[in-house]
Amino acid sequence: MKEAFLRVERKFLSTIDLGRLDYLHPVSTSFGNDRGQPIDRYYIENFLSQHKNDIHGRVLEIGDNTYTRNFGGDKVKQSDILHVKGTSSATIVADITRADNISSNLFDYIIPTQTLQFIYDLPSAISHLHRILKPDGVLLTTMPGLSQISRYDMDRWGEFWRFTTQSAQQLFEREFTGKNVQVRAYGNVLIAIALLHGLAVEELKPEYFNYQDPDYQVLITVRAVKSQTGKLI
Repeated sequence: MKEAFLRVERKFLSTIDLGRLDYLHPVSTSFGNDRGQPIDRYYIENFLSQHKNDIHGRVLEIGDNTYTRNFGGDKVKQSDILHVKGTSSATIVADITRADNISSNLFDYIIPTQTLQFIYDLPSAISHLHRILKPDGVLLTTMPGLSQISRYDMDRWGEFWRFTTQSAQQLFEREFTGKNVQVRAYGNVLIAIALLHGLAVEELKPEYFNYQDPDYQVLITVRAVKSQTGKLI
């Protein structure tokens, strides 16, 4: 009986056509940047667009302020850029895990997209992000669930984590109240395969992005709001 089952299983598997993805090496090693819009950026920008009305006042972004400008517009009164090493555009130089040089209750909005995987001491980083938000301030962050390694970042400051909705929820609930933390996952098996191969959004059908499979979490998003008192309640 077992041998018959294995024969049927092998026959079924032999009919699958992997097409151009039948390679040991990816189509692109730059997340699809060389082919069009990276797949994870599709979800990131849709997520930020959904919450663009929140973005106002003094806004902090990590690395550059592209999303602050694109989604905040004239509602942003001051745009700050945080970088751990310092760049020509950085307004704040700090390690977010030891950011005592940044005042508390400073920002209305913080946008650390695709950043937390490069930080080993996540509890300290989230604690400081919470501290430097104003009461009622909003943090929008995204993080990878299924993704290739970013070799550029790993070789410079390290790449340590991949996330699930459960890990994200527990990490942020340590600082923000549970009712103020909204976590979602995006992706499905086809999207995961395409992302790992470095395909771009333009190479996939739009409807592929509409189905979200909770067992294939390609991208995790978090919207966290600091309470009015600034403390857990």
